[in-house]
Amino acid sequence: MKLRKEDIQKIALGLLMALGVVYGYFSILLGPLKKQQASAQASLAALDPEIKKANADIQRAGQVQADAPKAANTMAQIDAMIPEGAPVAWFPTLVSDFFKKQGVEKITTRMSNEVAEKELTGYRRINWGVDVPRVDCLRFASSLAELENQEPLVEIQGLTIEVIKEDPEAQHVLLTLNNIVKQ
Repeated sequence: MKLRKEDIQKIALGLLMALGVVYGYFSILLGPLKKQQASAQASLAALDPEIKKANADIQRAGQVQADAPKAANTMAQIDAMIPEGAPVAWFPTLVSDFFKKQGVEKITTRMSNEVAEKELTGYRRINWGVDVPRVDCLRFASSLAELENQEPLVEIQGLTIEVIKEDPEAQHVLLTLNNIVKQ
């Protein structure tokens, strides 16, 4: 069978159309799809650290939620340790009575300042100056240790001990305390 000129033209035209379809498929259809796939993979890779961070936040929130009853119990214990009323009314009496039980008689307690407690919402810290004009240093040191053990909401900030020239066995003590109270 001999191919005529028209048949050769039809075959050539068919080949050109087939090449056009293949070219069109790869350049017009498949090319943009590959670009879109690459950009989607890049955006997924960029989201991976954010997903890990979100999962860590979810775990942290779950831990906080699990610890909430324990924290509520601790807050209830703290509330029970703080007497009702203004701290100016009960704290100087508390310190004075405590040191009298320890054998230290004359004490002057003054409020210095107060600051909102950053870690505990609804509470504040009050700084106090305690002046002990005459005390035996060893007795007072044991009293301070006992104070820290009995009053967990009281913190010793500073201590100044001066020797009394007339009586070398006695000292003058200036003590700086702070305690946590309700707002």
